[in-house]
Amino acid sequence: MNQRTILVLGASGLIGRFVTDDLRTRGFRVVGVARSLSPAQRMSALDIELPILILDAAALMRFLSEHAVDVVVNCLGVLQDGPGSNTSAVHRDFVARLLQAIGGCGRAIRLVHISIPGAAEADRTAFATTKREAERLIGASGIPHAILRPGFVVAPSAYGGSAMLRTLAAFPIDLPAKEMATPFQPVAIEDISVTIAWLAACDIDGASLRAVSWDLMAAEPVTMAGVIKPFRLAFGTAGWPRIAMPRLMLDLGAKLGDIASHLGWMPPMRSTAIAELRRGVTGDPSAWIAATGIAPKTLLETIGRHPASIQDKWFARLFLVKALIFASLVAFWVVSGFIALFVSYPAAAGILSAHNFPPALVDPITIGTSLMDMSIGVLIAFRRTAAVGLVTGIVASLGYMVGAAILTPDLWIEPLGALVKTGPAIVLMLVALLILDNR
Repeated sequence: MNQRTILVLGASGLIGRFVTDDLRTRGFRVVGVARSLSPAQRMSALDIELPILILDAAALMRFLSEHAVDVVVNCLGVLQDGPGSNTSAVHRDFVARLLQAIGGCGRAIRLVHISIPGAAEADRTAFATTKREAERLIGASGIPHAILRPGFVVAPSAYGGSAMLRTLAAFPIDLPAKEMATPFQPVAIEDISVTIAWLAACDIDGASLRAVSWDLMAAEPVTMAGVIKPFRLAFGTAGWPRIAMPRLMLDLGAKLGDIASHLGWMPPMRSTAIAELRRGVTGDPSAWIAATGIAPKTLLETIGRHPASIQDKWFARLFLVKALIFASLVAFWVVSGFIALFVSYPAAAGILSAHNFPPALVDPITIGTSLMDMSIGVLIAFRRTAAVGLVTGIVASLGYMVGAAILTPDLWIEPLGALVKTGPAIVLMLVALLILDNR
């Protein structure tokens, strides 16, 4: 077993989780830290939940010393500013404190920093500019470091952009022609982990590796269409006729994604994601290949030559409709409550009056249930409270069905079948609850 200790920051993310698990299989002692970890991600006692981003330099220094860390792998990053996400705080300010902590530890520690490819003069988003500011801070720090700039990361699991590409592969949909022709050099996530393992095994004070910056990606140029093609072969959709999405629809989707992000969701289609997509993913991996001897995996080697499994197909299809499911449920609850309270209040109250409810209870029940319906919709709209809203919606729907069966059984045979349709709504809420997780 390699005795060096590696600290992975952002161990719940796509790259961070894979690197944490893979380095452990290679014999390293790996401490994985994230703000929150799902139960499935707590694979070891060294998987630690910690609000790492709010720690000051002194607290970071104590943590590094307590765990005798030799290599820090920083996988932390956020796509764009929003509630709970601040690109400057994550990409620049935290890195500045981390550099102070590493420099003050009194021991040799190498920082491996995951950044982005591309030229600085092409940076247009807060995501890109703050990532580049972090690179400049690291370069000026004087500590041993390796800045890794992966291309488009292809991994066994899917999140964000990689999930969106799988969805495009599973449906007869293309992005606009200009976007499909964007340069998009991929990299297998295994190649990132192998590179970090190679660096961790090297002499930290070695002069030739004291400060390196490498682009990690396939050497051959590929477009976005070229990246999607092997997925379509795996999904069996390569021969399907496809419809190109209008640019206006793509831009509209990005704006809707921005709105959703303010509600706590993290959709892959947001303004920053589309801007970075149009910029492309390019670089020169020759220095990386020459220094490490690593031969980047090809797309076919990464994705595999076998057909997609049924779970792959289900995920790709459901990922597209997940937003529609939640949006429709929010609209269902908010609109139904609004109509009963403001549009058709006499009719709603008349149902209770017609079934001999005490007059003193008619208005409170009608108003209360309408407000409850709208509240359920609002709870579902926010990511943090969505699970509570869905469970509450299921319970409320069952309550409506049972209450109607006891108090107003004739509503079950009402021509429009309003109560009968509540059953499928419950099933849809259950589906939403089951696909709520992001990771």
